[in-house]
Amino acid sequence: MHEFSIVNALLDLCEKNAKENNASRVLKVEIKVGKLSGIEPYLLQTAFDTFKEDTICANAELLIDLQELVLYCSACKSESVLDKNEFYCPKCNSAEVSILDGEEMYLMRLEME
Repeated sequence: MHEFSIVNALLDLCEKNAKENNASRVLKVEIKVGKLSGIEPYLLQTAFDTFKEDTICANAELLIDLQELVLYCSACKSESVLDKNEFYCPKCNSAEVSILDGEEMYLMRLEME
């Protein structure tokens, strides 16, 4: 389960940002997780709740924004949000598409004190 290593990296990033901003604790951690990131939100939440103990995030709330898959079509020059993992343009049915969003995980915001 790679969610544990992801949470460890996330907690390290929170610690670094807290130190840089002279914060004594983190209250909220807001992340964006793409549907194609390979990350299971429930497992990520469980790992966060398990590993945050004895860290600067001990009392922090994890907010997960699940990001839809967004494609750009080179044929019709449009962006689309996909409902299914079918990699063709829903507007013109072209396979000339590239992924714009929905593959990554980002730390979006920290609330610190």
